[in-house]
Amino acid sequence: MSIGKGSGTGFDTMRSRNWPTIRQFSVFVENRVGQLFDLMRVFEGSKVRVAAFSIVDSVDSAIVRLVVTHPEQGLELLRQKGYALAESDLVGVELPRTSQPILQVCTALLQAEINIHYAYPLLLHPHGRPAVALHVDSIEMAMNTLAEKGFTVLSEADLRSEEA
Repeated sequence: MSIGKGSGTGFDTMRSRNWPTIRQFSVFVENRVGQLFDLMRVFEGSKVRVAAFSIVDSVDSAIVRLVVTHPEQGLELLRQKGYALAESDLVGVELPRTSQPILQVCTALLQAEINIHYAYPLLLHPHGRPAVALHVDSIEMAMNTLAEKGFTVLSEADLRSEEA
């Protein structure tokens, strides 16, 4: 089996740029004054915008969870600055125009027995609608369930669609 140049064997994985999830970076920082400021400045002057973030802190350190509009460039910038990080996938979903939209999302996922580990709102509103990012125990099942129930599942491309 040849894997050299011109062999015709591609190395695409199932999770490509068209994979309909949103990437999250969990960035390790020291728990001290100015660390969030320094982290946000990493993206200054680039096309990368922070679409969502949350912070989980402890006495000595914190994990900043970030969703950015251009994850490849964001990852490169974070690595250039020497940040320790992990990458994971989230399900992004637009909230319906109802009095209890989060309840509807939770109901749909509960009916499919999908656990939500954590969630946070997206700062950018793709398609002009409020949306949330969900870390769930079964990404594919959650995406399929939400789509079958009529929810709009978001991808990374949707986060870039709001840009001017």
